[in-house]
Amino acid sequence: MQSLTLDQFKATVSAGGIAGVTLKAQGGGFFVEIATRAGTHAVLTKARSTQPRRFGTPTSAMLVLKELGIGSAKVDFTRWDPDQKEVTQNRDRRSEAMKQAHEAAAHAKWLSSELQAAIDDPRPSLSTEQVLAQFELDEEADEKPPRTRRRASS
Repeated sequence: MQSLTLDQFKATVSAGGIAGVTLKAQGGGFFVEIATRAGTHAVLTKARSTQPRRFGTPTSAMLVLKELGIGSAKVDFTRWDPDQKEVTQNRDRRSEAMKQAHEAAAHAKWLSSELQAAIDDPRPSLSTEQVLAQFELDEEADEKPPRTRRRASS
């Protein structure tokens, strides 16, 4: 069986080379099988590979077919199993991107509240010199060896 990309399929449709189209179910997905006027069969593939283009729903496949100028198609759902939805890499990537977006939004909200709390703090602000002087005092205190206690002799 041959393979056709969307562009090749569109060109074949424009040239009148399509005899029929079948929307075939396999597991939880749908694939487009094409019968050409030359008597060959092909499957609609992804643009940059020979893997069949998988549609999650028949509606999404029909929208593409309609956009390409196909007005009717056969539907074969004998091998359809709606419980067998595949989790695709795209779905995984979108899920991860959404998770990161939610985490970023939560962080931005937290940071905004922390900044607002600092702005609203009634205590007087410290100058840069005061902060640096306090850092130096803290560092000096950390560098001093701990004092040892002498035991009283009995």
